[in-house]
Amino acid sequence: MRPMLPTLQHEIPTKGDWYYEVKYDGFRGILSVHSQEEMSLQSRNGKELLSIFPELEEQIKTLLSEFKLPLPFVLDGEIVLLRSSYSSEFAELQTRGRMRNREKIKRAATLRPVKFLAFDLLQWEKNTYDQMAYYKRKGKLRELFSLIQFPLEPSPSHPAVIQMVPHFTDHQLLWDLVQKEEGEGMVAKGKQSKWEEGKRSTNWIKCKNWKKCKCFITSFDEKNDYFHIGVYDKEQIISVGSFHFGLSPEDKQTLKPLIKKNSSMKKHSRYYIDPSITVEIYYLHVYDGQLREPHFHQFLFSTSHESCTLEQFLIDDASIPKEVEITHPEKELFRKVSLTKLDYIRYLRKMSVIILPFLMRRPLTCIRFPHGVFGESFYQKNTPDYAPPFVETYQEESIDFTLCHNLETLLWLGNQLALEFHVPFQKINDAYVNEIVFDLDPPNRDQFPLAVKAAVIMKELFDQLNLQSFVKTSGNKGLQVYIPIPTGYTWDDTSLFTEFIAHFLVSNYPDDFTIERLKKNRKGRLYVDYVQHGEGKTIIAPYSIRGNEDALVATPLWWHEVNDDLHPGHFTIDVVLKRFQQFGCPFSQFETIKEFQLFDKVVHFLKEQSSPKKKGGPQA
Repeated sequence: MRPMLPTLQHEIPTKGDWYYEVKYDGFRGILSVHSQEEMSLQSRNGKELLSIFPELEEQIKTLLSEFKLPLPFVLDGEIVLLRSSYSSEFAELQTRGRMRNREKIKRAATLRPVKFLAFDLLQWEKNTYDQMAYYKRKGKLRELFSLIQFPLEPSPSHPAVIQMVPHFTDHQLLWDLVQKEEGEGMVAKGKQSKWEEGKRSTNWIKCKNWKKCKCFITSFDEKNDYFHIGVYDKEQIISVGSFHFGLSPEDKQTLKPLIKKNSSMKKHSRYYIDPSITVEIYYLHVYDGQLREPHFHQFLFSTSHESCTLEQFLIDDASIPKEVEITHPEKELFRKVSLTKLDYIRYLRKMSVIILPFLMRRPLTCIRFPHGVFGESFYQKNTPDYAPPFVETYQEESIDFTLCHNLETLLWLGNQLALEFHVPFQKINDAYVNEIVFDLDPPNRDQFPLAVKAAVIMKELFDQLNLQSFVKTSGNKGLQVYIPIPTGYTWDDTSLFTEFIAHFLVSNYPDDFTIERLKKNRKGRLYVDYVQHGEGKTIIAPYSIRGNEDALVATPLWWHEVNDDLHPGHFTIDVVLKRFQQFGCPFSQFETIKEFQLFDKVVHFLKEQSSPKKKGGPQA
């Protein structure tokens, strides 16, 4: 079965009866399920994909064993690696798609499962729906997903690998969400349209979320008809890729002879030209320094080639909201490592989809470094009077805390050189504790293995208690172990637990761990800081950079990484960006796991042990 295809346009249609969906960057697939033994996932070109993405087949078989689901059903959708609810990682999906080794495929499927995002229902039982109006098909799709209890909207944190793509009626609302999360684009679908097999139809209109840059032509390759482009990094020319599409036949007929006539050198089939022809290019993303899907947009006759700089290219690529002004992007922030304010802003922008959820509804304490880490720094709790209107605040004990609820606020804080984000363990307007965190603080980085030892012991203990735990680096010299808990637990409840765990470590490993707060009395042992988990206390937020000379990041880890090879100095912003792109976030299921945590049994046991009838308190 060949899929129906959308027509690409630069403007999304708004007049008439249209519904709107997110356009995800992935592999198109038609999923057909007839029985436990008979199912297929066909690509756009008719290739079978289930062997490449076995996590999909595994979940379908689990579904069929748990539900008496009427069969068959046929879904049209997209295979993706979600980075957020409105965007996906195509380059990493390509890597998955090229795998043929079964062991490598199995490992990749376990580490980061793909999602099949279904946006259309073509058959369910004996009923075929391809000739039914789009909005009715969408209703039947929702009915099916509600029946099998699969997500009705995409979520990277939900464990289900089959999820539904909902429709929107407000195109601007959806477009804003796609832009904020740097998604590929959106698709407009005619409300009454039918599903037309194998046809590229104007009943489906796709519009891509193009970025744009200005650069100059460096050469023309007559062998493949590609024009190569670049920008200046100081006096050096840096390649940013090449383009082929977008030029009209007339422009090509004019441009090719012009480049050949004025070329400075010819090597094989390429004519090289000194920077002089400035152009504006549309593209989707930058990957390994090269533009993805570059399209010529226009010549910039009034723009000098000297203005096509790498700095401007990087600013444009960051897609910074117009409400946020970035000042002095060239400012160096660290001496030991090369990191400018622009590098930091770009890091926040690229990671915003995962940073913001951890800051949501938490009063921020920031550490600002207005002159870089080699200048003076200060704590900031009160939101400055000059904060722009998009910055939300929360008043507590006469302090107007900043709430980082949107991309604009995050980038504004970045421009203010708030390098460290510290958050409490309790959200605003919530009477209960959100999570438990243990801060494992060794004397120095050379003794970081003590933090690894403590974390591994704690993980084994928490597993025995049926509590799922998470771990991250502190961004300095230690580790921090998290336990998300269901709502309803007080500070008294959690302090019973943290004190019990701390005493367990110290009593069983007295030569390695201590709860002594005075550094001079720790005698080279790791400090188990359970007191830090308390009302009014804060901890460094996941993915926050630290104001140390190495510019390290407080980085979420997978538990299999916590071993003798782990070193905190490894986690710079470049490494963290690459990790997120390749593997996603180890904390992605942090919120969703709460309702499954069996914390009540643990608290009940500790309360019984600490009651007056029990002498000596809880036994480690």
